[in-house]
Amino acid sequence: MIKLFFAQALLAEGWARDVAVEVAPDGTFHSVEPNAVPAPDAARAAIAVPGMANVHSHAFQRGMAGLAERAGPAEDSFWTWREVMYGFLDRLTPDDVQAIAGQLYAEMLEAGFTAVGEFHYLHNDTDGRPYADPAELAERIVAAAAATGMALTHLPVLYHQGSFGAAPPAPGQRRFVMDVEDLLELVRTLRARHPDLVVGAAPHSLRAVTPESLRRLVEACTAGPLHIHAAEQEKEVLDCLAWSGRRPVRWLLDEVGLDGRWCLIHCTHLDDGEVRDLAASGAVAGLCPVTEANLGDGIFRGVDYLGRGGRFGVGSDSHIRIDLADELRSLEYSQRLRDRRRNRLAAPGHSVGRTLLEKALAGGAQALAQNTGAIAVGRRADIVTLDAGHPALVGRSGDALLDGWIFAARTAPVDTVRVGGRLVVEGGRHVAGEAVARRFERTMRGLLADA
Repeated sequence: MIKLFFAQALLAEGWARDVAVEVAPDGTFHSVEPNAVPAPDAARAAIAVPGMANVHSHAFQRGMAGLAERAGPAEDSFWTWREVMYGFLDRLTPDDVQAIAGQLYAEMLEAGFTAVGEFHYLHNDTDGRPYADPAELAERIVAAAAATGMALTHLPVLYHQGSFGAAPPAPGQRRFVMDVEDLLELVRTLRARHPDLVVGAAPHSLRAVTPESLRRLVEACTAGPLHIHAAEQEKEVLDCLAWSGRRPVRWLLDEVGLDGRWCLIHCTHLDDGEVRDLAASGAVAGLCPVTEANLGDGIFRGVDYLGRGGRFGVGSDSHIRIDLADELRSLEYSQRLRDRRRNRLAAPGHSVGRTLLEKALAGGAQALAQNTGAIAVGRRADIVTLDAGHPALVGRSGDALLDGWIFAARTAPVDTVRVGGRLVVEGGRHVAGEAVARRFERTMRGLLADA
């Protein structure tokens, strides 16, 4: 047993003091006892909160963060950013993919994320041909997660057309293309090789799959989460209307039948009926507020959606920044800027920081099918401890700690992080951070040498 003791901890039922915890050998909470006396051999910390799930990641994009911040000759948008992304991935080797993912996952853990949903669409070699092992790049993601201690939900992506109406893939998409039967074989391969790994599937978007292939994928994948990009940009919505007469989320609601297995990524542009019906479906909206701001996507209708009981998780998507507090803060601030009012996503009298954290914990655990999201008996022991001496936290307790962390901290107050009880961050730094960073540095120097 691993024994821990926290002066304050956010439990499933709320804040508690003097919390003694035992972690079983299988990495789950064996006991959680408030108002307790610490065991002599317990590791102690001042403040503990559950680890957070990052619901949406394209790991390789961490390597290109900041490379698309130069104004082009025309109006810049997601679509011009995408061309920069195609150029960056054109030379990535399997070693490069693993090195970048390792750096990313170490940074996520340092930020308080303890599980990640890897929306993995980089399948093929640079010439567009499958590797001798079609799971080559998927396995590099598994290896990076294992090396850093990140809990992984692997989401192999179906991507086989360039746009709505069976348009052929563009040259820059050649590393993504895989037909539905090969994608299903990849899912089976990962499950067979890694029985303890959570493996789902992800039709990339309605523009990248056909209705027939989407239905085949859903019918075959009877277990595991299902994720899809939906309604991220206005152009996508208009193109979907021209193709089908319906908006993307409406098409999915009508044709697929969304439920709690689904996570719809972004959902930036919803009409009233989509807000109502998506919230009622039990699916999770996978929000990536920092990326959505960076790409100029728009503002999610958070007030309306949460007002109808909608579920959400947060992700870092393109990884322009890796900061849990920044994702939650950006979500709240976007609502304030749009509405020109304060404290938009919490009920009257409730802490905004705690509301955001708890809803994202629940939605993230659901979206990734991970047994985490709460400090409670039987859950996986994913624990983030905070530095009580951090300037944004000092002298505070309870919900004020979360409001200080999310809205007032210049640097992350994360002290230690455990995933399944295993210590992976200590003193705010990943325990293997130096070696991971050296490998990442060698990779990036090679990739950018001719840039």
